[in-house]
Amino acid sequence: MKMPELLPPPDTMYRALVNRDPSFEGIFYAGVRTTGIFCRPTCTAKKPERVNVDFFATPSEALHGGYRPCLRCHPMDPDQPPPKLIERLRAEVDRAPGGRLTDKELAAMSIDPSTARRQFKRHYGMTFQAYHRARRMGLALREVRKGGRVGEVRNGSGFESESGFRDAFTRIFGEPPTAAKAQGGLFAERIETPLGAMLAIADDEGLRLLEFVDRRAMERELSILRNRLRTNVVPGEHGHLDAVRSQLANYFSGKNLEFNVSLAPVGSPFQLRAWELLRSIPTGETRSYSWMAKKLGDVEMRRAVGRANGENMICIIIPCHRVIRADGSLCGYGGGLWRKKWLLDHERRFVSE
Repeated sequence: MKMPELLPPPDTMYRALVNRDPSFEGIFYAGVRTTGIFCRPTCTAKKPERVNVDFFATPSEALHGGYRPCLRCHPMDPDQPPPKLIERLRAEVDRAPGGRLTDKELAAMSIDPSTARRQFKRHYGMTFQAYHRARRMGLALREVRKGGRVGEVRNGSGFESESGFRDAFTRIFGEPPTAAKAQGGLFAERIETPLGAMLAIADDEGLRLLEFVDRRAMERELSILRNRLRTNVVPGEHGHLDAVRSQLANYFSGKNLEFNVSLAPVGSPFQLRAWELLRSIPTGETRSYSWMAKKLGDVEMRRAVGRANGENMICIIIPCHRVIRADGSLCGYGGGLWRKKWLLDHERRFVSE
């Protein structure tokens, strides 16, 4: 089971970066905000100012942070150099990181899609599609995090033009950045947590979404919000976002495991009933899918309950992680089973104290 990575203090990592300390290889990766590139601690490139550096535990987190791998220190590569096919695939992604390379397009480039998937997975431990999705999502979320001008965010991000960045942003959030800021609607903020970055979205009604940014369903969920609420997502500030940021910090520190931020989930009547039932499960305890089905009126509705839990867009606060199989085993968590176990262990530890 993969567990969350704990990083050294930022000042320690920055000193290691400046000194190119090889003992920190594999411990952290440094993202440079001014270039949009992430590096190994030992990279020989000119060192950035401390204020321009973000630190990550894994290359995947750096990708989802909106950074692309450095061509000098190759932070994603193991000891052996990448095969030529992988170099070509990465070059295609960097040429147009906001798009998608379908199997048909790969075939048109004389690249066998199955070979590409197999080689990329073997070399990097992640599929080519996951890499491309991380680049696409990370770059759009970088705009959310910074709230900067389109051109400022685009520079050094891997996009060759502002139109390319706008297309990528629009594909994920539904509106180009400039139009989104003018129209308002749903406000989004990126929140860092010990289990990875999360995206929170809220409006005046309450919190609409809270998800780990590496969840594959993120783009589909954003589309559902836009279509159901007939509005768009914009980088911005909101009182409900301030509340969830503060309450998440208390939750992860163990100071207070309870949440009282206003919620406004979007779903069918059955989903809303299921999610409300989830909120009745006490912190530090678990329930089964059968228990939920019985409470909702039909013990045979276990699969429907599982689907409703899987479509919950407000994780942790609507605690679908507290539902397990009747035999006590873990299953079915969009954020990954390692996160589900971590959350349950975390809650039990602090509740028992």
